[in-house]
Amino acid sequence: MPTDQEFLQRTHATETSERSERHLAGLRPAEATLDAIETVTVSLAYLPLERPISDAKVLTGRQKPLTEIAFLLAEITTESGLHGVGYSYSKRAGGPAQYAHAVEVADELLGEDPSDIQRLWTKLVWAGASVGRSGASTQAIAAFDIALWDLKAKRAGLPLAKLLGAHRDSVQVYNTSGGYLSMPIDQVLENANASVERGIGGIKIKVGQPDSAIDLRRVEAVRTALPANFPLAVDANQQWDRPTAARVGRALESFDLTWIEEPLDAYDAEGHAALAAQLDTPIATGEMLTSTAEHLDLINHRSVDFIQPDAPRVGGITPFLQITAIAAQHHIKLAPHFAMEIHLHLAAAYEHEPWVEHFEWLEPLFNERLDIRDGRMYVPARAGLGFSFSDQARAWTTETHTAKR
Repeated sequence: MPTDQEFLQRTHATETSERSERHLAGLRPAEATLDAIETVTVSLAYLPLERPISDAKVLTGRQKPLTEIAFLLAEITTESGLHGVGYSYSKRAGGPAQYAHAVEVADELLGEDPSDIQRLWTKLVWAGASVGRSGASTQAIAAFDIALWDLKAKRAGLPLAKLLGAHRDSVQVYNTSGGYLSMPIDQVLENANASVERGIGGIKIKVGQPDSAIDLRRVEAVRTALPANFPLAVDANQQWDRPTAARVGRALESFDLTWIEEPLDAYDAEGHAALAAQLDTPIATGEMLTSTAEHLDLINHRSVDFIQPDAPRVGGITPFLQITAIAAQHHIKLAPHFAMEIHLHLAAAYEHEPWVEHFEWLEPLFNERLDIRDGRMYVPARAGLGFSFSDQARAWTTETHTAKR
């Protein structure tokens, strides 16, 4: 039994704690700030590709070959010296627009508590409300949002996947960068073999040739060259109409594909739903969409077996988590697009077994390398996202802006 003095001490401590909790609960966000944002830096960098690449969008004349990728780099520092990093990106046009919008709204973060990520995302959206909640403006916000999540996990001393609540410490990984239509089939086969030897767990190649017979021959060549039952997917980059997608989709059934990606226009939820109902091969899409609402349209129409949100494109990790929370309830599989340094953590925290996409193009941007073996990519033990921008990323930077408190 406690003594009277011990009882009084415990009672006093409990009352003091309860008063403190009530006091904190009544504080406005600014008053509850423990470590305010001191500086926000945004940079525009261009990563050059070793050689131009083409997918079906180039063959149809809708785009030019890809020669470089624009990256919006965000760095957020607090009063105590904590440092968070994030990025967004654009292929072909759009990089300067993202950078310009990020410069305009960066001041909105100064003096704020970086832990209030949902509130800050909403604040940034409203700062640029007249240009909407999708597209270049939201992609600019994404870089900040990702940096805030990186910072929050660093404050906790945890990898981001652990902060979110990981279901696994590694994720199935497949390679895309070795299968473009601009590459002759011999090169595609060589790249596929190199990926298998490196420990990659799946291969995706591009399709969408004007002559679908060429696509079928290329798929057959890769399927024959891969080990038995090795995961293989194809990506038409939105270049088929509904009849072509159905016809070619039926012809592809015999190759036991993991999925057919973007067979139709990204916004054709009804068409994707009809195709998914017709084919045994799973349908994947979502990478080109730039908002939560657009992904919910796919989910509500039952358009996808694999949903493919891209955190930098949808506005960051905050909206990405909203999408995946609903997708998981519908038992939809996840295969986020590009940005493997970010998506590895988000996929590790997804309920159903996911895939992540591997592009070796991005490696020069960072000082760290991801651990790939036995068909899987492993979540780094480092706190936060686990990467930092390299000197090469700084060398590729063309513009920088810093907002200071």
